[in-house]
Amino acid sequence: MIAASIGSAIEQQGAATSDIARNVTQTANATKDVTTNIDAVSAAAKETGTAAGLVLSAAANLSKQAGQLSQEVTTFLAGVRAA
Repeated sequence: MIAASIGSAIEQQGAATSDIARNVTQTANATKDVTTNIDAVSAAAKETGTAAGLVLSAAANLSKQAGQLSQEVTTFLAGVRAA
């Protein structure tokens, strides 16, 4: 009777240990997936920042060109009026 109880307890402990090992493996895999996703989000954020910088630079350049064009049109119109 005692041997059967000990055998049963050992079997239950073995099953519990297997469950714990399986849960640890699943948690490790989930952690790896989360890390991969964080890396992907980080890379995307970096790319977005780079693209935003390029857009800002292009907008500044366009603004400068618009100012130059405005001055040239003003000069041209002044010349036409004077003629």
